[in-house]
Amino acid sequence: MLGCHLVREMPNGQRLVGRIVEVEAYVGPHDTACHAAKGRTTRTEAMFGPPGHAYVYLIYGIHHMLNVVTQREGYPCAVLIRAMEPVLGEAQMRLLRSAKGKQLSNGPGKLAKALAVDKSLYGHDLTLGEKLWVCPRRPGDTPPIATGPRVGIDYAETEHRDAPWRLWFEGNPWVSR
Repeated sequence: MLGCHLVREMPNGQRLVGRIVEVEAYVGPHDTACHAAKGRTTRTEAMFGPPGHAYVYLIYGIHHMLNVVTQREGYPCAVLIRAMEPVLGEAQMRLLRSAKGKQLSNGPGKLAKALAVDKSLYGHDLTLGEKLWVCPRRPGDTPPIATGPRVGIDYAETEHRDAPWRLWFEGNPWVSR
């Protein structure tokens, strides 16, 4: 999904677009950092659904997180969209999330707020091309990709905590810290 465009169509028809520059993979029930490791729950139901759907959840009771379900129905894997570079509608994004510079969307909660992503999009089919969707990256858009451990999963087993399942465009200023 790196380099793909995330498109949010607002109720008034305006489109907000960002280029995905950072993601994290969560690879099923055996991954102790994955929400599905504790089984199927009301919260994780969307992860067990068909690929291409949104798994949106609230963290710390404050920030929404946007994930894309990636594997076959019944096998819960998802990719967290961690950061994006604004492409279209940046002024509107800044009205939704008042922030200076790269602070607009250089983190998963930040980009969700900048795109007005909330639990109303939980389970949304991202392949329909309405409300919220992902467009393929432009041919040739392949800057060097860096990898490292995921962020904020100290509770996970060491092998999962240290796995290099966070990916980002090396040197991109919109990547989270």
